[in-house]
Amino acid sequence: MPLAPRRFAAGSRAGAVGLLLSGAVALAACGSPAGDDGGAASGPSAPETADGGAAAGISQAENDLRIDVDRGDGSPPESWTLVCVGLVEGTHPQAQAACDHLAGMADPFAPLPEDAMCTQQYGGPQTARITGRWAGDPVDLELSRVDGCRISQWDSLGPLLPVPVGGTQPLG
Repeated sequence: MPLAPRRFAAGSRAGAVGLLLSGAVALAACGSPAGDDGGAASGPSAPETADGGAAAGISQAENDLRIDVDRGDGSPPESWTLVCVGLVEGTHPQAQAACDHLAGMADPFAPLPEDAMCTQQYGGPQTARITGRWAGDPVDLELSRVDGCRISQWDSLGPLLPVPVGGTQPLG
């Protein structure tokens, strides 16, 4: 819907503010439709609302994560949110324990070194993906339990991944 031109008195402070606001509204209307990123990968997205849509105008917190876990047993994948910024928030079943654990780690989302030598053992079919921000830095980490290095990486995250492995640990 086109915006009607606005006329302001020259040199008027209110007119300048109105002109800036009109320009911002016009630019916002030019954005691509929701979900159409043209196939381009981008950084972490805006937080999602309860209905799955992005919360307009809200920036992501310094420690704001989304954890997607597939237990590998045929059950539907699970997703949790976790925000650790003084007040712990999110849908994670062990939110406080997860935030406390991550805060005690130097670099919890460091990728495995390219030249890592890993024991050839299988720890289970579980997989996870952690996205968002931690300490202000972007996070996009895929996890599995397919060898000794990846099992260790998974286990090091402790309560962040409260998924039973070996079928004996209770969830949250």
